[in-house]
Amino acid sequence: MLYIFDLGNVIVDIDFKRVLGVWSNLSGTPLATLSERFSMGEVFQQHERGEVSDEDFAAKLCEEMGIALSFEQFATGWQAVFVALRPEVIEIMNRLRSQGHRVVVLSNTNRLHCNYWPQHYPQVAEAADHLYLSQDLGMRKPDANIYQHVLKAENTPADQAVFFDDVAANVEAAAALGIKAVHVVDRQVVPAYFAQ
Repeated sequence: MLYIFDLGNVIVDIDFKRVLGVWSNLSGTPLATLSERFSMGEVFQQHERGEVSDEDFAAKLCEEMGIALSFEQFATGWQAVFVALRPEVIEIMNRLRSQGHRVVVLSNTNRLHCNYWPQHYPQVAEAADHLYLSQDLGMRKPDANIYQHVLKAENTPADQAVFFDDVAANVEAAAALGIKAVHVVDRQVVPAYFAQ
């Protein structure tokens, strides 16, 4: 079997409120104001596909939110999204591989975050056979082509794949292609799936 794990809130806990908290402190802009202005819009999606540089992304997002931050300040906030590893999921990934299954990560991420999480959470790459990252592939979930790319690269039919993600749209897109897709709404979902 091919087991496909999303990164954020599946293997590693993330929290965007922490990002906005840092930016709020650094810019002197109220958190509530930033929360209203921050959106995962077009520039966010372009960044995840590797179509805009980190610097351009930072500048555009600061402009959208009406704040003035240096690139370093922006990056400090951006990296604050990562909370902690979920060791129980790493354990499951390692166990699946020891049983002869393929285990891969499929994440909408970006160059700036990839300068951070592989260093702080090396266990992720160690527990996976391959990392499929949106900014390297030039596509992102929930577009069908990114799932098709993974299945083709892994030489696996859809009905032999299981996908775990915390975003409903990504789960629905995978399921539409015939992949068994599991919506990870909390930390119990993945361990419970493998406890059956």
